[in-house]
Amino acid sequence: MNTIKYLIAPGLLVLAIACAPDKPVTTEEKNLNKSAVEAITDPTKGIGAVKNVTLNTPLEQDRVKRGLAIYEMKCLSCHRLDGTRVVGPGWKDVTKNRKPEWIMNMITNVDVMLEQDPEAQKLLELCLMRMPNQNMSIGDARDVLEFMRQNDGEK
Repeated sequence: MNTIKYLIAPGLLVLAIACAPDKPVTTEEKNLNKSAVEAITDPTKGIGAVKNVTLNTPLEQDRVKRGLAIYEMKCLSCHRLDGTRVVGPGWKDVTKNRKPEWIMNMITNVDVMLEQDPEAQKLLELCLMRMPNQNMSIGDARDVLEFMRQNDGEK
């Protein structure tokens, strides 16, 4: 009978441990997990759906034309093609100073970018005016990016 006690007791202990609820995750552990994910993400690409952009040389002229039309309709009132700041910053050399993913995320995900992206927040502090959400698709943003590339002298 004593042998059975010695066999049952460890079995019950193993069963109790296996069936125990998961240990709650502390805030510190959550932050460690979050930091690991953030470390993988390239902060110079901004926040949004655009993760990778393939740029072609020479420029895609159809995209440049569509980008110009979008610029004239949605962007011209706040942005100039030179370095002049009107309401928003001028576009001169923007494609030389920012990654294409950042530019497209700023165009398509402006509200989140202004809330969470440090570079977008610096622009907001400089311009003192939030960029309005123009509800541009990723395709439209890609066309605007191609127009910006031409504006910066790419061929």
